[in-house]
Formats: sequence, structure tokens, C-alpha cells
Amino acid sequence: MVTARAAATFDPDGRSAAAARGFVRDALLGWGLPEVVDDAIVLVSELVTNAVVHAGTAAEVCCLREEETVRIEVTDHHPERGLPTLGDGPVTASDRYADPDGEGGRGLLMCSALAERWGVEYAAGRKTVWFRLQLPAHVVGTRYAVPATPGSDLPSSAGPVHVAVVQLDEDGRVLAWNPDAEALFRYPAAEVLGRPWADLAVWPHSPDRGLGLTDTLRLARWEGSYGIRDRDGREVEVYGVQVRVRDTEGIPSALCLLVLEPDRAVLRSPARALPGERPDPAGPRLDLLAGPVATDDLDTLLQRTVERARDLLDGDAAYLLLTTDDETEFEVRAATGLTSGHRRHTRFPVGTGNRYDSARLPSVHEDLTARPTGLPLLSDSGMRSLLTVPLKVEGRLIGSLGIAATAPGRYDNEDALRLQFAADRVALAVESTRLTELERLRRGSLSFLVEASDLLAGTLEHEQTLALMAQMAVPTLASWCAVYTTADHTSPTRLAFVLHEDEDRIDPLRDLLDKTPVPEAGPSHGVRFWTAPAETAGPGGPTDNPELAGLLGETVVLALTARNRVIGLLALGVPAGVRFRQEILELAEDLSRRAALALDNSRLYSERTATSQALQRSLLPPDLPEIPGVEVDVYYQAAGEGNEVGGDFYDLFTIREGTYGFAIGDVCGTGPEAASVTGLARHSLRLLAREGLDAPQVLRRLNAAILDEGSRSRFLTLLYGELTPRPDGSTELSLVCAGHPLPLRLRTDGRVDRAATPQPLLGVMDDLDLTAEHLVLAPGEVLLCVTDGVTERREGRRMLGDDGLAEVLTGCTGLTAGAVAARVQRAVERFAPEPPSDDMAILTLRVPDQRQP
Repeated sequence: MVTARAAATFDPDGRSAAAARGFVRDALLGWGLPEVVDDAIVLVSELVTNAVVHAGTAAEVCCLREEETVRIEVTDHHPERGLPTLGDGPVTASDRYADPDGEGGRGLLMCSALAERWGVEYAAGRKTVWFRLQLPAHVVGTRYAVPATPGSDLPSSAGPVHVAVVQLDEDGRVLAWNPDAEALFRYPAAEVLGRPWADLAVWPHSPDRGLGLTDTLRLARWEGSYGIRDRDGREVEVYGVQVRVRDTEGIPSALCLLVLEPDRAVLRSPARALPGERPDPAGPRLDLLAGPVATDDLDTLLQRTVERARDLLDGDAAYLLLTTDDETEFEVRAATGLTSGHRRHTRFPVGTGNRYDSARLPSVHEDLTARPTGLPLLSDSGMRSLLTVPLKVEGRLIGSLGIAATAPGRYDNEDALRLQFAADRVALAVESTRLTELERLRRGSLSFLVEASDLLAGTLEHEQTLALMAQMAVPTLASWCAVYTTADHTSPTRLAFVLHEDEDRIDPLRDLLDKTPVPEAGPSHGVRFWTAPAETAGPGGPTDNPELAGLLGETVVLALTARNRVIGLLALGVPAGVRFRQEILELAEDLSRRAALALDNSRLYSERTATSQALQRSLLPPDLPEIPGVEVDVYYQAAGEGNEVGGDFYDLFTIREGTYGFAIGDVCGTGPEAASVTGLARHSLRLLAREGLDAPQVLRRLNAAILDEGSRSRFLTLLYGELTPRPDGSTELSLVCAGHPLPLRLRTDGRVDRAATPQPLLGVMDDLDLTAEHLVLAPGEVLLCVTDGVTERREGRRMLGDDGLAEVLTGCTGLTAGAVAARVQRAVERFAPEPPSDDMAILTLRVPDQRQP
């Protein structure tokens, strides 16, 4: 005896097999037969494929439910492609259905293997392959909860059941009136189109029904009983479902579906009780939204939902899962009554479970020990009964709600339907609140990335950039962070920086990562999970440190890619039992891209600075020689960040035994261009002086060398001299001051006078008339040589000048050469609050007084 029938026809195209599988699955699940679903869809898929792909015809699929079996028929319209042709020889099991690996006959082989019975029936222009699947005896386990209408509530009309479809405009006037409406109310469409619905509807006015007809028509959805006046003026009791819709231009209207009151089961939603009706046998409706809940607080809403669902269904535990953006995984967002080991944000696939379980249908799990659900959330929880319902919005799965109890057989089909009705009401609130949370997270992510970009752009120091990367990641993205860097293509990747939110765990974490093999570079984009630290710290690993307890959970690695080259790796980790949320991983990817560019910029800057400083240091003289009977001290400061040498320079070197050369000069300009002329001048002075030339000859040759530089030449002011200590304790000097600030001589009585006269600077004229000036420094006297960075030190319009420098030098009587240089340097810095903006060099020569102690 056939108790139910479902049939469909599928066109001959490549999508038909998938559509047929879905049709059979829905039909069998709707009949409450999950046990035969898998076998049925395998056979139907193969048979429909044979029909639409190989036979090239449409396929008709018919499902028949019988008392103890299910019969499924697949019909095509290509009868000549029937059973495989048998050969003339003896028939064996291997060739009974032709080649099992060939395209023909494979569906029949499957029928033979899976079905209790099967067969092929031929008719004119068609062929039908049918099979029967035996329904297994009911065992304790999982059942799908589907609405079941009692027989007494089924329509019992003598004729066809009419469903009237009436569409009303924004003012409540009839826009559309279908033939079933004409049959039920005996009004032709021409007589009712444009009439107010209030003229036809007999709307009840009772205290318990608060809304009138006009207000009800503006609701998004409504269903219930009322009356309609037919053409003879009689009141016809109807049951209606009303939905508010909008057309393509956004104009709203109300769509009403109406049946006679005895046929109400056709439209009535399950578990719905109307005022004045007897209580629903399924029990009172569940309300999971009781009490005020902040609409923007998703965690509070979810937690209150699971707690209320547990209490209303007298459960021992409850949980609520939400799907990820791609709807492939569930994420634990709220739970109550389960062990603390089930952490929030843990993920597992939506398909987790057994063949009798589906996240998209309400299910009753009678005994989890007899048929485990496969959910890791319930492992070792002690729960026996489980009730699960999906959370859906506009047909899209957004989550799952589960109620569990320690006793078996606690819940039945009616409990599932009641919980599903409540879940349908709460799903929209959950989705709305989740969207609000996602928007808040998106705004927070943008703010985080903007702040990160500003901080990373604020420094070019390599070590500071590493520290900023880690500090931005911890604890916002992870509980710990490690940065690995690569100097170049040939250098190995090394651990450069480690940070943990708990400072006491930084050293144990670094020790662990030092013993862990460095992660491979891998792809230049995306997140990769990294298990090596946990394996190193696990049983049998090289570490056995109790400080690592609970330290390592999920760990990910992101490549730091800048300018199409992987320059390092960013490792992020969370504690044991915690998993990364997808939005956190996406934010980490964005941060890694910005951090990689900042790290590469800092690396390039550091390399450039190191190269520049190495070249600049090569322009400075080596250690100053010890001159018997003369104290020498130098102070030097180059202008500009990262510069060690600028346009100012100094030198002190041995010319021949007993005679030494000294120089202090200033090249026009600052920076690398001026430093190049500095190198030319310093090395030329040494070379020319050691050739035996006197001071004027040395400067004339240097002037020619500078002019030979052409456009790269610079003006140069230079004080050059030679000194020779004498046996009587004094020192003889020969000086040429070529356009340079004049040297000052400090006598033992405190008087200060100029020790030379000005002469032409270098790098301007070809022929220079230079003359050497001679003087003798007596014991206790000081010769102070400076560049214009000292004399031209300014504060507004005020300048230190030669007179101010002389005043400073006057107070240096009796001081050593080093003390004189230091006092002049302090006087220059204190002259103005802002730091000096020009290169500055101070060279001090002092002949010590042997009579002083």
C-alpha cells in the first residue's frame, strides 16, 4: 500500500543529477526516513545521470512510500538503450551487466548491490528502472523533527481544496483576485478589483485582538481566522496568511492566501495557537527573547538565549553555534552546563556528525551513547539526550541551537517543533545583532590599521620597528608574537624579537622558539598554521618546563613580504584550547603587509645609514698623534641626522720627525657633497705636506685640485699650519689662514689676540698669493682654532661672533686643552635654546707650563 508519493521531472542537462539528489533527500527526510537517504540518493544520482547524460532525455523521478519499503522509479525516453547486450557465450557474474567500469550498466550494478529488489520495465517510448529499499526497524537514535499534522486536522473537502490569492494595495484596495477566490466567494474579479478590502472582510473586534484590519495589513506577516462576505452577503469563515511584499519599484502591498476554515491545515504554521483556541498539544510557545537585551551586545544575547532555552525545556546544558562567513564551519559562541574545556570560538565543520544528523533540520537525539552525534562539543560531557534546531534567516543557515540532558529519551518531536518555532523568532534578532557586531569590528579594525600605519611610519629604526610590530599584535591579535627576519637571499632566517602578554613568559617562550626549527617561508601571502612549537614542547620534546603549561594553543605564521620578496615571518600564538577567529586572521594579514613594508624600509634605512657612516668615518682622521710638549684636544659635531662628517673637518698628523701638521677647515655646504671635498682636502694635505712643501705651496696645490673637480668643487676655508716643539718648552708655528675664522691666542695673563691675518679662500681663483705667518707659543699659552659653526651661532639677530668667542676664551686661563674645548662647546650650545644647525669643529693646542704642578 502506497502511503505517500512525490514526483518530479528533470531536464537533460548537467545540473539534473544534483537537483534529483536534493529532491529525493528532501522527500525522504520529510517522511522521516533518514536511514535510507544515503543509499537512495546514490542510486538516483547514477540512474538520472544515465538518463540525462548518456541517454540524452529528460528523467522522471517518482518516490513511493510503502508500509515497509520505499520504491523509487527513474524513467527516461530512450528505450533502445536498455539492458547491456549479453554475448553468445556462457553468462558469468562478471559480464552479467557488461563492463562494470564502463558507462553503461553501472547504475544496475549499484541497484543489485544496494537495493532489496530492482527491475526494468519497458513501455512504448520509455524505460523505467525501479528499486526498493527496506525500511529498517526503529532503533533508539536520531530522528528528524518535522511538522506532523494529525489526521483529524487534515482537509476533508468533498471537492478540491481552493486557495484564494488576493493582493491589496497600500490603501487596502483589491489589486488581484485569482480563480480560486472566485470559486470560494462567488465574486468575479471584475466586481472586486479596486474595492476596499474592508467591504469584504468581517474583522473580529475583541479585547484580546488588539489590531484592527488596517493595522494588520501593515504587518510584515500575520495569520489567523476571520470572515469574508460572499456575493450573497453570507459570511464565509476563512483561515488566512498575509505577507507584506514590495514590487521592483519599492511600492508595498499585502498578499493574502485564504482557505476555508476546515482546510486551515493547508496554511497553518506549526505550533501556533490563536486567542480563544484550545492550548496546543505541543505545549505553550517558547519565548527566548524575554527580558530586555541590548541589541548591540551579541554575546549577552546569545548567552541569555541558551540559558533560557535550557531552563524552558528543563535541560542540563545548552549551546549556540554561529556559522562563519562562508557557512562551512560552526563557531561556539555561547554555552551553559558544559565543561570549561569547551572554549568559546572553537570551530568545527558544519557537516560534523553522522549520516543521521543534519545541521539544517531540527533533530531529536534520543540516546547519544547508542548513536553519537559526532559533535566535539559534547565529547565526554555526560549528556544522553540532545535536541538541535537550526537558526535560519531568509532560508540561509546562520547557526544551531542545542539543548541536552543527562537522561536518555528526554525530548520528543513536539519539543523540537516548539524549540524550532522559538529559534525562528530569535534568529532574526541574532543576525541583526551579529551584523551590528561585525560592523563595529570592521570599524575597530580600520582604526587599528590606521593607528598601526601611523606608528610604523613614525620610525626608521630597525629594532624599534620590530618592537612596534610585536606590541601591536599583542594582545590585540594574539597572546604572543615572534618576528623572524632574513637579511638577504643567502642569509638564514633568524628569530629577531619575541613578546608575550605575560612578561614572565617571554624568556621561556624565547628558549622554546630557539629550540624549534624556524618555519619555512612558504607562500608569500595568507595564513599558515604552525605546529612545530607545540611538537617541540610536547611529550618527548627537548623541553620540560612547567612555565610552558597552557602556553601553546593554535599558532599561525604569516610571511612578511615587501617589494616582491619575503623578508621575514610573523608568528602569532594563543593559549591552549583557544582558536583564532577568522576576522582576527584577516586583520593579522593586513597588519603583516603594513609591517613588512615598514620593516623593509627600516632595513634599507639602516643599511644606508651604516654605509654612509662607514664612509664618513673614513674621512675622519685616525687617532691623534702624541706630540711631545703640546696638549691637543678636538671637539667635532656634524649637522644633520645620521651624519658623522659634514663640511667641517680637522686633522693632525706627522710630517717628519719633530714636525707636525694641523688643519681645520670648512667646505661650503653640508652633507655628502661637502664630505667628498672634505676627503679630498684632508688626504691632499697629508700627501703634499709630506712631500716637503711649505704651507703656502701646500694650499696652492690643494686649490688647484679643488678647481679640477669642476661642477663638483666647493669653496673651502682652511687654517693650515705646521708646529715644531722647541727644547726650551715653547712651540714654533707656521700658519696660513685662507678665508677661515682667525685663530685666537690665549696668553698666560688672560689676554686674547688674533694669531693670524686673513688671506684668500680656496676653490675660487687659479692663482693665489699666500704667505706663511710665524709665531711661538710660550708655555701656558693656548691656540684656539674653530669653524664658523662656532662664531656664527645665532639666537634671533644675536650672534656669538669673534668677540663673544674671545670673551669665552679669556676665562679659560690655566685650563688644559681639553677643558678649553669643552668650555667653548658648552658656551656655543647655551647661546641659544635650539640645537646648532651647522657643522662645528674646535681644535685646541696648548703648550703646558712645566713650572705648574
